[in-house]
This record gives sequence, structure tokens and C-alpha cells, in this order.
Amino acid sequence: MLVENSVHRQGLVAEHGLSFHVQCGEHGLLFDTGQTDLAVINAETLRLPLDRVEAIVLSHGHYDHTGGIPAMLEVVPEARIYLHPAAFENKYSRNQAGLSREIGMSDCVVQAIRRRAGGFIETTTRTEIVEGVFATGEIPRATAYEDAGGAFFLDAENIRTDSLIDDQALVIDLGHSVILLLGCAHSGVVNTLNYVRHLTGGKPVSAVIGGLHLGSAREERIEQTIACLRDAKLEILAPAHCTGWPATAKLWRAFEDICHPASVGTVFEFKRD
Repeated sequence: MLVENSVHRQGLVAEHGLSFHVQCGEHGLLFDTGQTDLAVINAETLRLPLDRVEAIVLSHGHYDHTGGIPAMLEVVPEARIYLHPAAFENKYSRNQAGLSREIGMSDCVVQAIRRRAGGFIETTTRTEIVEGVFATGEIPRATAYEDAGGAFFLDAENIRTDSLIDDQALVIDLGHSVILLLGCAHSGVVNTLNYVRHLTGGKPVSAVIGGLHLGSAREERIEQTIACLRDAKLEILAPAHCTGWPATAKLWRAFEDICHPASVGTVFEFKRD
């Protein structure tokens, strides 16, 4: 993990955001880029070969997942960029005081993506990144108790609701099972799990790593999420970033045998069949 809200290794730095470096055989990928150039800085500290990154997948269009794009493209200008076109939309959130705040991609990020000679690749549906790794594209919203995880809008006046259809996950197929990486799971982690099972013909999900965006979730949603995760029979659960402290505590209590920390510098290793 290159960027996350917390850090537990000397020499590394944290920020509110998320970025994964994924190495699959000879293929190097990034899932999200954090909000600043920190992903590049931490990668240098960790001596990760960023020059081998061939693709950057963006989970959605919020600043804390996309802000590192300009710095990253200076290192890997030829990397393919994958994102849902709705990630370019104006995006705002409303806090408890009723104040609106812009949280979408900055102009410099949008320009950096659009200036690329190779353009970008739209991911409205399942899209293969490299062999055995794919972005889900739009995730169907089927559960009655899951929402986008907050008050999100497409305008500063907070009139047009943003359902965040650009939200997507990254799936790594190990053969016997799949690994699920989440940016923020604005579609709902249960919706995401169900859709990934559909896309993979029912393969079990052995690990869920990333943001679950349960910070403002009601007790009912958290309990139903725990029930779904229990039914999934995960081997690893690593809640991070936007999961929220109360929900994270409940997840750790419910899954103490399989829960793992997920902070800057954390490494997860899996073997393919």
C-alpha cells in the first residue's frame, strides 16, 4: 500500500487517501494514486520499481484517489489510464453543518489525463487490465440498505445527488479464488461482492482489502455487512481509509482471526494456481 490514512513504518508518510501498487508476475499496476505526490515519494522510499507500472486504474473521481495522477505520469508517462467517464463530473460533499465542499478531480488532474497522447480507457463494464486482473466497471445497486456512504452531489448547491456510478473495484483472479481491492466501495461492499461473484462465475472471494466507506453507516447496514462478509468465508479482511473507526472496530471484533492492518507500507502476498 503506497497511500493510506495511517502509517506504521519508519520513513514512510500517510495522508487521507488510497493507493495500491499491484505486482502480478511481470505486470506492475496502480489502483488509485492518493491525493498528492505521496505515492511517488513512498514508492521511492520502498524502492518499488514504478517505471514498470503499465496501467493506472482509478476507483472513482474523488480527489483523494486521483490527485497523484500528475506526479505519477511524470514517472510513467506511457501508463494506460482506466476510469469510468463519470469520474470527470463535478463532485461535492455536504458536511453535518450543511456546508458544501468540492471533492472531485482537480483541473490539473483532468488536464493531465486528457493531455495523454494515448488518452484513457473507459471502464463502464468489466474491463481486463492485464491477464487475470480486471476492473468491475459500474456495480449494480441491489441491496436495500446500502447507499453511497454520504451526502454526495454533482453541484455546489447540493441539489443533484451523485450516486457515484463511477465507483468500481479491482479484482485479481488467483484461479481458485479472487482478491477484491476496494477504493471506497461507494456502491456498497455487499453489492460489490455479489457482482464480483457474478462476473467470475461464482468464484469465492478470499480477501477484501481497502475502503468500505461505513463511517456514516447505520447499525443495520454494518450488521448486514458483517453477516455478508461472514457468509463469504474470507481468509483476509483488511478495512482501510474510509471505513470509519466505529465500523472498523466492529469488523475487527467480528473477524479477529482474519483481520489485518492496512496502512502505508503494508504488503499482501498471494499465490496463483
